[in-house]
Amino acid sequence: MVTGGAGYIGAHTSRLLAERGDYVLVVDDLVTGSRARVPDLPLVSLDIAAGAADQLEGLMREHRIDAVIHFAGQKQVGESVEKPAWYYEQNVGSVAQLLIAMQAAQVHKLVFSSSAAVYGEASGAIAEDATTNPINPYGATKLVGEQLISASSLAWPLRAASLRYFNVGGAGSPELGDTQALNLIPICFEQIAANKPPLIFGEDYDTPDGTCVRDYVHVSDVAEAHLAVLDALPAQPGNTVLNIGTGVGTTVRQMVEAILQVSGSELTATVLDRRTGDPAAVVGIVDNIRELTGWSARFTVDDIVESAWQSRKHFEALSARA
Repeated sequence: MVTGGAGYIGAHTSRLLAERGDYVLVVDDLVTGSRARVPDLPLVSLDIAAGAADQLEGLMREHRIDAVIHFAGQKQVGESVEKPAWYYEQNVGSVAQLLIAMQAAQVHKLVFSSSAAVYGEASGAIAEDATTNPINPYGATKLVGEQLISASSLAWPLRAASLRYFNVGGAGSPELGDTQALNLIPICFEQIAANKPPLIFGEDYDTPDGTCVRDYVHVSDVAEAHLAVLDALPAQPGNTVLNIGTGVGTTVRQMVEAILQVSGSELTATVLDRRTGDPAAVVGIVDNIRELTGWSARFTVDDIVESAWQSRKHFEALSARA
């Protein structure tokens, strides 16, 4: 079972599971997810945060589910600040409902979509044992979700892993791309489409070119990480926390220049003042997942930007035909 399996990362993962021969049941409320991403997979439309434990248990029994990958949830930082209670209801509530169903149906394997947002304003190279101090409700709900999974693994034989993603981008194929302008790449594409310069916030950081450094990881690498972790879950109950990134930093200016190049734009970036709370550099240490599974990221920043651009052109063409 893949919850949120019609969403951006979820659909990539669902497709990989199906391609290798696994039976995949997608559960998605289709608010931000799209049936078109997973047209050939069985899908149940359900808001799992809304008291859905009994329905989930029934689906698990009916479809003989033996593992769950949980993506379903809300992911907009700004929105989480405006609607904190709703974010807890959605992101923590969905984990609670899922765990109740899994325990009742005796499904003991779980991979949870967490986030590097749990680290808050941590900077530099970050390992899984770094202090967790989220600075917004979104990050806080992800951390509470991890804690709830850990507590459950002490109460019943749950074998789980929580994957803390860094900056995910790109597309495994054009129709699977991210259609929400919430991250640097799609935001820059939106600016370029409006003939406005991409924005860079601060160029006076202690980094190679003065702009922030981030760990950008291709969505296909992230999807492959889920499969690798699912297959390598430790035999004993517990919640294994793992960073998902490349371990390599890229400056915002490098990323913006790559975006301008792939789009063929002659615009140049506009530099504004720093944003409050932006650390100079955030890069994931990814030794633990490599040691557990052998997984490491395969794709480059250029791959991320090029595939994202091809996906944007795909959706623009669909919109024009409509």
